[in-house]
Amino acid sequence: MFQGFQNIPKIPELKRRILMSLLLLAIYRIGVHVPTPGIDASALAAFFAQAKGTLFGFIDMFSGGAFERLSVFALGIMPYISSSIILQLLTVVVPHLERLSKEGEAGRKKITQYTRYGTVILSLIQGFGISVGLERMSGPAGEAVVLDPGWSFRMMTMISLTAGTAFIMWLGEQITERGIGNGISLIIFAGIVARMPTAISNSIRLLRTGEMGIIVILLLSALMVAVVGAIVYMERGQRRIPVQYAKRIVGRRMYGGQSTHLPLKINTAGVIPPIFASSIIMFPATIANFIDHPWMKAVSNQLTPGSLLYEMIYVGFIFFFCYFYTAVTFNPTDVADNMRKYGGYIPGIRPGKKTAEFVDRVLTRITFSGAVYVSAVCVLPSILITRFNVPFYFGGTALLIVVGVALDTVGQIESHMLMRHYEGFMKQGRIKGRR
Repeated sequence: MFQGFQNIPKIPELKRRILMSLLLLAIYRIGVHVPTPGIDASALAAFFAQAKGTLFGFIDMFSGGAFERLSVFALGIMPYISSSIILQLLTVVVPHLERLSKEGEAGRKKITQYTRYGTVILSLIQGFGISVGLERMSGPAGEAVVLDPGWSFRMMTMISLTAGTAFIMWLGEQITERGIGNGISLIIFAGIVARMPTAISNSIRLLRTGEMGIIVILLLSALMVAVVGAIVYMERGQRRIPVQYAKRIVGRRMYGGQSTHLPLKINTAGVIPPIFASSIIMFPATIANFIDHPWMKAVSNQLTPGSLLYEMIYVGFIFFFCYFYTAVTFNPTDVADNMRKYGGYIPGIRPGKKTAEFVDRVLTRITFSGAVYVSAVCVLPSILITRFNVPFYFGGTALLIVVGVALDTVGQIESHMLMRHYEGFMKQGRIKGRR
């Protein structure tokens, strides 16, 4: 692996792409500290200290701390992600979008354009909602968060947050085009990883004060390594269904006859299920911050991370969205029809309907394993914090994103090196499971 890193400077284009990615990510991290006008920073910080475990904290995780500071990047890339997911789901039910998705590069560009429009619309709506919510917020001593409330503040907040999200979206596209890997994923990755120094410093402080022993630190470190290894193994895991293609004679040439496989990922839905599940469950706790009602407070207390009810509902939503998102994005009938069109079949299974039923049955079983794995990783932070008093957040959606993006980025770098006849990071070839 070290030899692979030493080969990076020998490839000018790869070196330029990595430096460009780092530069654009640095610009993003600088923008996180640019405040939105008209906000009392001290009162806002005091409010967020009381709002842990709500939707605010969840959004702040994806914005890399920008939402807690209410910088111009406060919305982060979440509106773009939401718009992308909405467009992807609408592709299944709207015939026009379905046709565009099958038109190749031109269709994908059109869908990307619709995604950008949707991002701006969602940013304006969320910006307005945040501005109205900020006007109702106050610190512990009753001090107002907004210095001069009114429509001027609302319009300024909407414009500032929407412009910030649009700029982040542009940065992500530039990283994708001129840098390494998926720019949007790298921006989320950078925001999450930026919190690691704070977690490490808190652990060192607790170790020095004697609140945590060295044995506990070592056990936690071993657990972290084991969890990361398990995530890498499961994210690379596939169920490969053998596919045989019959021989065909076209003109004077014979085609087909080869054996291949149909790869089905264990975690087809990725990080979408925990994102949706967290957003839905944390919504009541967020509403309770604006509505001073005993019933709403009781609901908020029951749905706090770490409680049994919260974890049960959380796991239930993860299972639901794992199956739902897999069913939306993977159609066994289309797979079976395409295999039959090109003369492919699964040994021992009749082509057509029987093949679709077999693929659907296999996908249902491995999706259950994937849902169990995602649920275990997402419940882990609550167990560590509530049972073992761990002073930082480890696991959950953030860890799934970090490991997944790291694997994809390493794969992108390795592909550039192999194209230029340099040895990759692994001596036996490419990373196992990567296409």
